[in-house]
Amino acid sequence: MKRQKRSREERAYSRGYQAGYKGKSKDFCPFDALQARSSWLNGWREGHVDQLHGLVGVAGIHNLKDLR
Repeated sequence: MKRQKRSREERAYSRGYQAGYKGKSKDFCPFDALQARSSWLNGWREGHVDQLHGLVGVAGIHNLKDLR
């Protein structure tokens, strides 16, 4: 069986960042496990802060983290 390229926490963080950056509510966290939920919320907070500081569109291209 092949191993995943990234850990679950890294994927949770990345998905949380994307959700926060897109302006979604943190109530939509899809994880129940404590560690994954914590990683998702940390990513959400950073993405939300980037959105609030106006780092959307062309101004934020240099700061995007793992958006694919």
